This record gives sequence, structure tokens and C-alpha cells, in this order.
Amino acid sequence: MAFESLSEKLQNVFRNLRGKGRLTEADVKAALKEVKMALLEADVNYKVVKQFTRNVEERAVGQDVMNSLTPGQTVIKIVNEELVKMMGSETTELKLLPQNEITVIMMAGLQGAGKTTTAAKIAAKLKAKGRKPLLVACDVYRPAAIRQLQVNGEKVGVPVFSMGDQNSPVNIAKAAVEHAQKNAQNVVIIDTAGRLHIDENMMQELADIKASVDVAQTILVVDAMTGQDAVNVAKTFNEKVGIDGIIVTKLDGDTRGGAALSIRAVTGKPILFVGMGEKLEDLQQFYPDRMASRILGMGDVLSLIEKAQNNIDEDKAREMEKKLRKADFDFNDFLDQFAQLRKMGSLSDIMGMIPGMSGKIKDEDMPDDKSIRRVESIIYSMTAQERSHPDIINMSRKQRIARGAGVDIAEVNRLMKQFDQSRKLMKQMSGMMGRKGRRGRGGFGGLFGGKGSGGFPFR
Repeated sequence: MAFESLSEKLQNVFRNLRGKGRLTEADVKAALKEVKMALLEADVNYKVVKQFTRNVEERAVGQDVMNSLTPGQTVIKIVNEELVKMMGSETTELKLLPQNEITVIMMAGLQGAGKTTTAAKIAAKLKAKGRKPLLVACDVYRPAAIRQLQVNGEKVGVPVFSMGDQNSPVNIAKAAVEHAQKNAQNVVIIDTAGRLHIDENMMQELADIKASVDVAQTILVVDAMTGQDAVNVAKTFNEKVGIDGIIVTKLDGDTRGGAALSIRAVTGKPILFVGMGEKLEDLQQFYPDRMASRILGMGDVLSLIEKAQNNIDEDKAREMEKKLRKADFDFNDFLDQFAQLRKMGSLSDIMGMIPGMSGKIKDEDMPDDKSIRRVESIIYSMTAQERSHPDIINMSRKQRIARGAGVDIAEVNRLMKQFDQSRKLMKQMSGMMGRKGRRGRGGFGGLFGGKGSGGFPFR
């Protein structure tokens, strides 16, 4: 996650606050100085940081806080509330006209921000909600831009309107709206041209499109990897063209993520979605309160539940729960668990959503695709009988499996040992889930975790 470094630093600051029985004004100011440095290092706009720390200090040095039984916790609560306020307080939905009218959405942004891909992801989300979207190829300058939109449209099952690269974007936009009217399509998503940097021609083109068709929402797509440049781009687009909302892409990358914290405060415009990966489901609704909770290491249980609901097969989960309770699952079930996990995204992202687990397990401790494929190759080198009845796997079978998977026999032994530990751990976890968790959710315990806990077999 983009905020991992920031999250770790803030949690260290708050750990020191919790350890104090009473807080002095000097304690609060010293903690806020560290918070300020952490935010600046995360590339949060310096004016935003200045206002944020001022707001927290004004609230945190009051007598009610200093004299409370848990002053450290109270300060953390204030920081959480101010973080949420900085990012917009309330979740903002994409505004759509009634089903019998056409909602025109214009996508804008610099080249390379992920605008074309994001346009298709939004179209797919709206289609899933019962809308009839139409993607419109108005980027007539970038080589293969039209084809890219057509390919993305095919992937998500949404039609793409194109007039080639010899017509003006304004004429294409007008023709697209007429086409939508004739074909009962009620959302028109215009993919406009981007540039490597902001220029007058791009701004004028966007203004011309807005003047020629009734644009309901102008959505700016910015790249989180560009840091403060993303904030500056958003500010300029809003001043020159006028935007209604922002989508921050590549928030899953190796970035400090400060742009996502700064944009709302600088532009006054809400973040609608954040891009956390390449898959369709990786375009996620932006919840300021959930993001603040994750940054402060408090987890994000609601998002974790939603991920599970959207990606886990209910029937398989119920069947797996039964097997877990009896501890009689086999290597076929192990493969199913890998498949379910892949649908939910990266393991480090999932762990960050569990309260108290953020930062406990580092990315380097999490299995990558290569190590998962190695485990899968070992399992696929087993016979169907061996996968269904792991207890029959003796030394000679292990040697054959190792040869088939192209690995050392030590890795097969390690997998078998961890598998046995996982069965024991899963039985324990299933009991806990039955008492505390949601019914019908087969757990992922045992696929990853610390040493001796039935963790992932090897890296």
C-alpha cells in the first residue's frame, strides 16, 4: 500500500503517546512535530500539513484531553478525525442522471495517468449497476489510443464509439451522444486526449467538448506516482476547465501517496475512486474514514468484508468451512484457497485491512507470484489420489513429486510439514470464526503468517 511508510511512522509516534500515563503540552507538540515530518516525507502538500497540525494541536492541548484517563488515545482519535476531514469527510458517489436521461462523463488527465483504462473500469462498474454505458474514443492524437479503448471495451463488454483519428474530438463527442440516444444507452463516457504536460490546446479542447455536449461530470485522472505534481495538475485543471471529481491511480505502487491526502484540501474537489491495481475490481470507491483508519493502523474491516463478498464463491466457502471444522481438507482445497486469495488482491493489502496487523508482516515476508507458482507446481506434480489423500505421500512419492516440479525434495518436505501445521491451525481458526465471524466464509488461515503458525511454505 502507498501509505505503508507513513503508517509505520505514525504508529511509532502513537505507540509512544499510549505509553505515557499523562500528557503535557510539550508531549503533544513533540509528537505533532514527528507527525508533521512523516506527512511531509509522504509528499503531502506543506500548506495542508501546516493546517492539519494546527487543527490537531488546537484540539489536543485542551484540558479535556490532558486530564482524560487515556490522553494518548484521545489524541489519536483527534488525528484520525482530522485526517478524515482533510480527505473529504464524506464518501462522494459518481453523480448520474435518471435512467431515462443520458449522463455524459468526460474523462480528463495527462498522458500516462491511466485515463483510458480507468474509463473502461468505470463503464464496467456502471454496467454492473444496470446502466447502459457507451465508451467514446476522442483521443485522436496518441498512436493506438483508439484501439486501446476498443480492447478495454471488449474486455468489460461495453461498446466503443469511434470515428477514427481524422475527425475532431468535438464532432466525435456530439455524434456519440446522438448514437447513444438512438441505441438506448444512458451513460456516455468520453475518453479525451492527454498530453505529457498541461498546455493551452488540451485545455481548449476540453472546454470545446463541454460547450458542445451537456457534460454532467468532468472527472480528472491523476497518477499517485507523480506526487505533488498530481496535486498541481488537479489544481490547474480545476481552474482552467472545472472538474467535479478526481480518480487517483497507481496508489498500490511504490509511492508515498501524499497526493491522495492533499488533493481534496487543495482543490476542494472530492476523490471518487482510487486505483489499487490493474484488475477491474482494483478501482475502488474512496472512503476517507476507511483510508484514515488504515493509515493509522486501525485496519479496514468493512472493505475486507466487501472484498470477500465480491470475490469469494459462497458455495465453495461453505464447503470449505465444513472441511475446516473437520480438518479434512486436502491439496485440492489448498489450490482453491490460492485462487480465492488471488481474486482478493495482494496479501499485504489484505493484512493492512485487519486491525492491528498493519506493518506486522512486511512485504518481503509475503509470498510473491513466483513462490506461489512453485507451491502450485509441487501440488500439480502430485497424482489426483495424492492431492485428495495427502497422508499416502511417502518418501518415494515425494522424490517423484520433486522431480516433476523441478524443485529440491527439501521444498516438498517443507510444504508437507507446513500443510500439516495448516490443517491443525485451520481447525482452531474455524472454531474462532464460528464464534465470532460471518457464516459461510472459509478462512485463509495457514496460507500465510509467522513461523510456527502454519505460515506460507517458503519464499
